[in-house]
Amino acid sequence: MFPSGNEAFCFLIPYFCAMDKPLILVTNDDGITAPGIRALVAVARKFGKVVVVAPDSPQSGMGHAITLTKPLRMHPIEMFDVDVDSYECSGTPVDCVKIAVDKVLHRKPDLCISGINHGSNSSINIIYSGTMSAAVEAALEGIPSIGFSLCDFAYDADFNAAQDAAEKVIAQVLKNGLANNTLLNVNVPKGELKDIKGIKICRQAMAKWEEEFDARKDPHGREYFWLKGKFVNKDKGEDTDEWALAHNFVSVVPVQFDLTAHHGINYINENWNL
Repeated sequence: MFPSGNEAFCFLIPYFCAMDKPLILVTNDDGITAPGIRALVAVARKFGKVVVVAPDSPQSGMGHAITLTKPLRMHPIEMFDVDVDSYECSGTPVDCVKIAVDKVLHRKPDLCISGINHGSNSSINIIYSGTMSAAVEAALEGIPSIGFSLCDFAYDADFNAAQDAAEKVIAQVLKNGLANNTLLNVNVPKGELKDIKGIKICRQAMAKWEEEFDARKDPHGREYFWLKGKFVNKDKGEDTDEWALAHNFVSVVPVQFDLTAHHGINYINENWNL
């Protein structure tokens, strides 16, 4: 028999129903089959109802890109435990958050978590990160959001330390919330859980990539290029994410999407004559 009244409402739009646990959206940029997102889902299930909407292929380095020139595809997929609804999307990590809120959840989740990324998103890496851009997109919608990354690119990386950090940070965000218009960038050093010294609240290090393009030729003699470079940290501060990670601490950096340079306003007002 088809349900009626409130039961019908819950049947048709289950994520609107009253739940005694938070609704948690999980996404990433490494793709829905990546080990990192499976590790994060395992943690998220301890706190609430988990829904996964993630790219159907790796999307690392996509930043805050969105898809405008072609349609998006999204399909349910059985990737996780039976109590986790999961969908793969043909778009970017930011697309995944947008379509999840509009077409899957039909509401804002109580928390959005992105990751666990294979590789660091500390310092300037946040600018390029699809993992963090997904979290930023959710924060733009007023959703408490966290991006998690492990400083290990290996497919078979040990995620135990990252899972431990994620559980601690998620618990605090759900209990105490975040400052207005902010989100968290959490990075975890490579290594075993027993080697982690603790968690530090940090600022983003002033560091950058020094890059160049490696020119090569294909079998037809046509030139092509691979981007390469090295990460250079000239920030000597001991309150940065890079310092924390180098000393086996988990780094937690509160970040914001308001890119206004307030000191730049003061400089212009004091020195320009417009």
